[in-house]
Amino acid sequence: MNSAYDVVRQARSQDKVSTPWLIAQLLTHFHELHGDQAQGDDPAIIGGVGLLVGQPVTVIATNKGQTLAESQACHFGCATPAGYRKAIRLMQQAAKFGRPVLNLINTPGAFLGVDAEYQGQGQAIAQCIMTGVSLPVPMVSVIVGEAGSGGALALACGDRTWMFAQSTYSVLSPEGYASILWRDGQRAAEAAEHMRLTPPEILADGIVDRVIPEVTDVPGAQQLGAELAATFTTLGELPTQQLLAARHERYRNFGVDGLQE
Repeated sequence: MNSAYDVVRQARSQDKVSTPWLIAQLLTHFHELHGDQAQGDDPAIIGGVGLLVGQPVTVIATNKGQTLAESQACHFGCATPAGYRKAIRLMQQAAKFGRPVLNLINTPGAFLGVDAEYQGQGQAIAQCIMTGVSLPVPMVSVIVGEAGSGGALALACGDRTWMFAQSTYSVLSPEGYASILWRDGQRAAEAAEHMRLTPPEILADGIVDRVIPEVTDVPGAQQLGAELAATFTTLGELPTQQLLAARHERYRNFGVDGLQE
């Protein structure tokens, strides 16, 4: 059985499928949309509209980049306030046209920098979370690799959150946890065990709804697409108030299962 820190390494691996590749496999007729209509366009967030098994959906994804130049351009998947405002715009557009929202997450967290703070990073993340939890259309989030801090929670606040078998979801990195708690970042492996970072533990704690097999090829992506389409259909049959009530209850119970053990 892999240790928690082994899972962290696997979640960070460059061998992971990229979110642009997943979008290309899951959706047909994908049309990317750019900009937050306020400040600019952040390449760390990819968003647009396409067909998922023939069903119109809005997709929002964090993008780590596939080459060094791309990774540097999109801050290695760490979105800026403009990225989160772009996500908000796309969620609101989806609500206007009655489209479900699919979020694909692979990010260490939000962009760390003074400029981001001056531009309202905390407020942008908070508004993204508030928009997601109140969205009157179904929203499913899939954690592909890393899902760190509020930068991930901003896009994982819908009706269902799934995670790949070699992924992780945490309030901060194990290195950060070790540095804060023990003032020793070299104890990251020990910190990962304390933080319960393996997918089975995260599932048991009620943080995610499902752990799914790694997607490594086209057939795997097609299977994921079929399951997502079926989930959107089921959620779409619920009256709006029931959909929102169940979503809110999910977050009121966040982590309760683990606390009761």
